[in-house]
Amino acid sequence: MRAELEKYVEKPWGYEKWIAVTDQYALKEIFLKKGCRTSLQYHNFKEEHSYVLKGKLSIEEDNENKEMEVNVYVPGDIIHALPTYKHRVTALEDSTFIEVSTPFLEDVVRVEDDFNRK
Repeated sequence: MRAELEKYVEKPWGYEKWIAVTDQYALKEIFLKKGCRTSLQYHNFKEEHSYVLKGKLSIEEDNENKEMEVNVYVPGDIIHALPTYKHRVTALEDSTFIEVSTPFLEDVVRVEDDFNRK
C-alpha cells in the first residue's frame, strides 16, 4: 500500500521529512546543511536511533557516564540517543540521516540553541 509523507518541516539548519508516525514509532529523514548544527538537547522519554546515509557529522553527546564527548559519524554509522542523554549534531558536510524513534515527538528540552528556540 502506498502512503503519503506525513509532514515536511523546514528547520533553520535544513529540514525533516516525517515519513511515518504511529503510536509505537516515528521515522524521519533529516538533512543538515554543512556548518549548521541542531540545538544541544535531550529528551525525557524519547529514544532515537539514526543511520547516516550521506555526509559527515560531528556529535557532541553524553557517553555512558553522562560526560560530554565528541564523535564523528560517516555513512553507515549508527547513532543511539537514550532518554535524558544530551546531544547536538553538527554537519561537517551536507548530511542526510534516517532517524527512528519512540513517538514522543514534542519531547525536546533545548539546553542551548543557535536560533534562540525554546
